[in-house]
Amino acid sequence: MKMRAVVFDAYGPPEVQRLEEVERPAPKEDEVLIKIHATTVTRTDTGLRSGKPFISRFFTGLFRPRQRILGTELAGEIESVGANVKEFTVGDHVFGSTSAFRFGTHAEFICLPESSPIAPKPSGMTFEEAAAVTDGVILALMCLEAAHIKKGLRVLVYGASGSIGTAGVQLARYFETDVTAVCNTKNVELVRSLGAGKVIDYTLEDFTKNGETYDVIFDAVGKHSFGRCRGSLNRGGAYVATDGFENLFLALWTSRIGNKKVLFPIPPRYTKKKVLFLKDLIEAGKYRAVIDRRYALEDVVEATRYVETQQKTGNVVLTISGGQAR
Repeated sequence: MKMRAVVFDAYGPPEVQRLEEVERPAPKEDEVLIKIHATTVTRTDTGLRSGKPFISRFFTGLFRPRQRILGTELAGEIESVGANVKEFTVGDHVFGSTSAFRFGTHAEFICLPESSPIAPKPSGMTFEEAAAVTDGVILALMCLEAAHIKKGLRVLVYGASGSIGTAGVQLARYFETDVTAVCNTKNVELVRSLGAGKVIDYTLEDFTKNGETYDVIFDAVGKHSFGRCRGSLNRGGAYVATDGFENLFLALWTSRIGNKKVLFPIPPRYTKKKVLFLKDLIEAGKYRAVIDRRYALEDVVEATRYVETQQKTGNVVLTISGGQAR
């Protein structure tokens, strides 16, 4: 049987992607076949597709991509199950993500092991909303946990209106920290509504020059640096990075020298436990999806171009079929 999928066979601009009919996968004994209703285009997708930075190709394929189908987040329903699957049954609505370094959700179907970071879709959430939450939360949670997040800390989230940033603000609020968020003018009210106690518009104010200091500075977009943020950290504070291989070396260096640390938690750890934690947060009204734009699967090139403007707010969703259903 065939299915539609977005494929690419060479690194390059968004136009290297194309919609194609490919073989539909069949579940192994411990796998489920998921009919995908919605997925997302993330910064990770664009980086893998472009093959930049070049060093990343040592993990994704030196001369051509090892995985032809991008996409990590999903929401959909169980189409069929393997003989040994116990947790899910046909017709169940699920959401979640592929595991680290595995892709394939820019397609109508995907097979995943039952143990993957997938769980029952939160009640009352559309497929589009459910597709747009796991990646940002898992990455933000990993970073905040590395900084030993706890009640009362002063936390600044830089890039607070992106996918990871909107997750970081909501999680920092959940952990009862004193949250300051940095974003552009158009997103100030949105970020405030997510739980930030103070919002700094970076077009009007440089947080590194206002005299305020923080226990944790979480750079959710990879556009700042430890050097620029160092003076805004309290003694024993941490700059938490989400991007930039130089931060790996800085993390090793500052772990031995100085009283201000760089944290660069890699590789990402996608687990079912974290998806279930997120499900509970959503159903308790303590977390919500932030969606900027929605595109049909066949408009993936346009969606990717928009993500690469680096101006998206929250998440960009690809709807495959039935994305609005609850």
